[in-house]
Amino acid sequence: MSGLRTVITGTGSHIPSRVVPNSAFLGHEFLGPDQKPFDKTNEEILRQFESITGIRERRYVTDDLVTSDIAADAARKAIDSAGISGEDLDAIIVAHNFGDVRAGSTRSDLVPALAARVKASLGIQKPGAAAFDLIFGCPGWLQGVIQADAMICAGHAKRVMVIGAETLSRVSDPHDRDSLIYADGAGATIFEARNGTANGQGILAHAVRSDTLEHSKMLYMGHSFNREAFLEALFLKMEGRKLYKYALNTVAHAIRECLQRAAVDLKDVKKILIHQANGKMDEAILEALYKLYGYSAPPPDVMPMTISWLGNSSVATLPTLLDLILRGELPQHDLNSGDTIVFASVGAGMHINAVAYRM
Repeated sequence: MSGLRTVITGTGSHIPSRVVPNSAFLGHEFLGPDQKPFDKTNEEILRQFESITGIRERRYVTDDLVTSDIAADAARKAIDSAGISGEDLDAIIVAHNFGDVRAGSTRSDLVPALAARVKASLGIQKPGAAAFDLIFGCPGWLQGVIQADAMICAGHAKRVMVIGAETLSRVSDPHDRDSLIYADGAGATIFEARNGTANGQGILAHAVRSDTLEHSKMLYMGHSFNREAFLEALFLKMEGRKLYKYALNTVAHAIRECLQRAAVDLKDVKKILIHQANGKMDEAILEALYKLYGYSAPPPDVMPMTISWLGNSSVATLPTLLDLILRGELPQHDLNSGDTIVFASVGAGMHINAVAYRM
């Protein structure tokens, strides 16, 4: 089975209709971990936030939707894009971290698996189409891609759909400034087995690392900074500064390792699609990568960004970004046959992965 390559044949995304600009938080009560207000006005907090993250607005799902709903919507679009039937799939992988969380609640609903819910929603009868979830922090969709590649190259599957979907607005503490980063969304991608592609199309190599001993507590579930308003509920919390430092020290090296395995030089990479986590952090990672190769600065437009208007939707950022590019929604960025691209992601405070792919 060594001649098999994993190629992308379809993409789809669900971009929530509810637009939430930074100005929507002017009336919020932001508190610190000590449950006390800051000595800055909300205008100052929001101005500083935008300058650091690049986020001007984000998207939230409407109250009638949950994560599996938007995952299924993105999946339908990807299936249509690939020109196949759902019955042609051999596996459905859904990357997420919190399951279905209903409006007005922070409780995760994980049973049955979201992949099973998506398969049922699509009306797929095929028993051999395995449906399972993958929990890997923000790099979950890309880890699902790596899993799909392994299944295809081993000859265990011909077509695999990988979905990244999350509704972080449901697990965000409204009194925590960090929650301004989080957004909702879903993206789906169809991967197929191809035998001996002419231009070397498909997944070329990958790299993964998990630094659990020292970094596994940088993201965690904790109480609201307003304990009076939320006595029992737990919300997503992060050690932002530590995560930023970890990402700068490790992501560029993981990308280089991936490119070395693929026997590809950085100068031959057309685009770097990086998880939309934090605008300045992503720019710093890109600069660190090019410095590893002896460049003073990265070339312009090598890193497409959507965080300014979509925010950080965790596992959904990469597949959504890819779908937007391939559908021509980001006109300054294009991908053509023979182009080599790199996907990279960091998240959960401890996971990093990268995939090299040739169009």
